[in-house]
This record gives sequence, C-alpha cells and structure tokens, in this order.
Amino acid sequence: MASSAQAYPSDFQIPFDLFISKKHPGLPRGYLGLADSSGNIVYRVNRRSPKHNRVLLDAAGNPLISMRGSHNGSWQCFRGDGSGEDLIFRVERTLNTLTRTEFNIFLGGANCEDSTDFKMKGCPFQRSCTIYKGDSIVAQTSLMYKLGKAFVGRCKFRLTIFPGSGDHAVVVALIVIFFDGRRLSN
Repeated sequence: MASSAQAYPSDFQIPFDLFISKKHPGLPRGYLGLADSSGNIVYRVNRRSPKHNRVLLDAAGNPLISMRGSHNGSWQCFRGDGSGEDLIFRVERTLNTLTRTEFNIFLGGANCEDSTDFKMKGCPFQRSCTIYKGDSIVAQTSLMYKLGKAFVGRCKFRLTIFPGSGDHAVVVALIVIFFDGRRLSN
C-alpha cells in the first residue's frame, strides 16, 4: 500500500479526481481502471475474477484490498490479497431499489457492529454515488459531460475524493462495491 500512499497522499487540501473506465489505454481486457487527470492508471480491479470476489490493485499490480461479497449484499474487505484475515471494513446493503441503493460501512474488525462509520448512497444507473461520514461528503461520482453533445455515454465517469477523506484505496474499494455487478459499458 506504500506505493499509492506516497504518490497520492491522503492529507491533500484540494479535491482529487479519478476517472473510472474499462477502456483506458494499456489496461488489459477485463479490468476496470481508475486514472488521474494525466491519464495515468492509479488503481485497477479485475472485473473477471470470481463473482463477489474483487481485488483492488495499485498501478504496479500490488494487491491493496481484497473484497469478498455475499449474496445478501454485504461485503468484507481485507488488507492485501485477502490471504490473511486482516479485516479493514465491512459493508452492508440497507436499501436496493431500481433507482436507489444504500450501504452502511463499519471500519475495523467484526466486533464493530454498533455504529456506522460511513454511509454510501446513490443510483448506479446514473453513475451517482456519494459517500458520507456524518454530515460531510467524503467522495462522490458523476458522469462525464461534454458540451454540445445530446447523449453522453455512461462508460466513463469521475470519482471526486474530498480533503480529509483518509485512505484513497478504501474510498475506491467502496466505489467498486457500489457498482459491482452493474454493466459499465453502456
């Protein structure tokens, strides 16, 4: 995790954008890429790994967070490739309708069940997701719009991470969980 933390410190003072797409140059087929404003891949996820198992990789291909999902919409996220049992956070889906999806996020081990540390809300079809810590926005996604274009594709969208949000890899893992199982090619 050190390589991504050094390149993109979590104590930045301005919002930080990543661009999410499966069609970045140099990205192998079947991967979802997150690039910075210069087009450099910062994170990637293998979308063809077994269903409900995802591994977030840094630019060099080192595993940062392993995500294990269950059929009821809950996830457990572990440090590294998931071979150990170092639980970073748990995610539980609280609402799943056609136009709205919501999750509660619990940091730490399995015994942290009383208080929600973060909330994640949005509409996957519109590529809209906002992560909250209390009343503060930690990060949010939005579609990429072009002036003068009537139809805007939904295959590339922006993730804005706001100052004070902590580890970017955790935020990216939450976004991957939010959009898991949704087609990102439309």
